[in-house]
Parts: sequence; C-alpha cells; structure tokens
Amino acid sequence: MNVFKSMSAQNSNPQLKWIDARFSLMEPEAGVQLYSEGHIVNAVHWDLEKDLSDMQKSGGRHPLPDLEALTDLYRKSGLELDDEIIIYDNGGEPFAARAWWILNFGGFKNVSISLDGYEELVKLGFPTDSNAVHPERSSIKPEWNDSILASKEDVKDLIEAKKDLLLDARAAARYRGEHEPLDAIAGHIPYAQNFDWAQLAENGRFETSGEGVSRLEKMADPEQPITVYCGSGVTAAPLFAMLTEKGYSNVKLYAGSYSDWISGGELPIETGTYKKDDLL
Repeated sequence: MNVFKSMSAQNSNPQLKWIDARFSLMEPEAGVQLYSEGHIVNAVHWDLEKDLSDMQKSGGRHPLPDLEALTDLYRKSGLELDDEIIIYDNGGEPFAARAWWILNFGGFKNVSISLDGYEELVKLGFPTDSNAVHPERSSIKPEWNDSILASKEDVKDLIEAKKDLLLDARAAARYRGEHEPLDAIAGHIPYAQNFDWAQLAENGRFETSGEGVSRLEKMADPEQPITVYCGSGVTAAPLFAMLTEKGYSNVKLYAGSYSDWISGGELPIETGTYKKDDLL
C-alpha cells in the first residue's frame, strides 16, 4: 500500500482533496496561525487538539474523538469515501500521519501522506492562498475499521499472551524510564520493545527505504500482529503508517497509549530494556 507520496504539481489530480495538518506540540496555536498565513489552495485545516483529539475526554493526553465527532469532521470537510486525499504537515512530523490514521479508521481507501512538507510543496509549484476554506458539506457514512484500533483491554491481553509484537514509538530514554517530561510515571508497558519513530525521518522528510526502515523491518515478520503505541497516540501514527507502507497487514494503534495505560495507576509498568530472553 502506498501510504507516503512524493508530490508533483504537474501530475497531481485536479480533483484531489487537501488536508493541512500542521501543528506544534510546544505551541498548540501554531498550526492555525500557519494555515491562516498560507496553505495549499482548497486545503482544509485539521488541528490535532481541536479536530483529531477530544481534549475533554479521559483516555490519555490526546484521546480520540467519538464516532459522531469524527463523522461531523469528515462531513464538514466535504469528504467522500472514494476521494483522493493528500495530507501534509511541515514534513517528517507525526501530525499528517495522525490524520491519515483517522481517515483509515473511517474507511477511506485513497489517502496519502505527502512526503513533502508545506514549504517543499510551495517550491514544487503548488498554488497557495490564505483564505479560509469552507467545502460543501457531504453526507458521508463512514465504514469504521475497528481492526486498526487497540484498546487498553486489548493491550492487557497482548502482554498476558506474550505472542504478538508490542512497539513503543517513544525516544529510547523515555522508554527506559530514564527521562519523562510529560507523564507522571516513567517507564513503558511490560513486554514492549522500543523503536523511536524519529528514526524514520531525515532532514524533514520520511524515508521509506532508509536505514531506519531497515531496522524496523528486522523487528517483525510482515504477517505478525503488531500493536504500536507512544505517549499519547500521536507519534505512534508514523510508525503505524510506515509499517503499512512496507506491507505489514496486521497492525493496530493503541490510541490511548502510555498516558492512558498509567491513568488508573493500577497497571504494571517496567523500566530498562526488554529482552526476548526475559521470557525464557
């Protein structure tokens, strides 16, 4: 499946739909500001915390919106299930991948993440403007794909069975519990192995055949069930997307991720590095 797409203004479909997913975890209003200053013509803006998360819910730091809210997001964006959709952020970031996963969850089949960030798209010749976009509302009926979503209970079952692969997409120091800037308890979910999502990007661009991808492919067989998570479900999305790009057909995202796992205070956590020999 071609998840990531290198763009060309000369060969783009004039009917394609654009989504601008730019955001900054350090400056939550930055995405909206950047969009207002300029965006690809006809692109709608999806904000991580206003559109792609429900910050009033429990279930981690960036909980998924409920199905009704996601349906409304699709409809007010003027989307249909068979649309060709391109999503961009600033390049090599997790935000377009989060939007891509949410579209896949809704049953969209023709969605790609632009390998080129916004500034590169401008250099390639894609026209821009600063006008707010208000598409004609659609009446789409999503086809929810529950097979790509893992719950806390699913992860509890997984670590009890210890037969599938659980991947923690955070930086190694956070995974090992040596440094935790965001969550109240340092460490990782028991049985999880670590693959820092940032290994997949270089110079502001995801590399679909780079050294990071090679390391990722060595961690699992393409048919092996894999569940990915991170701190809040955001930076695990690029890992999910890359695995899908490389033909891994049985991948789930634990949307609540580590911040959801520790929220009740009763579930086990581990520190250090998991070794397969620990099971022997």
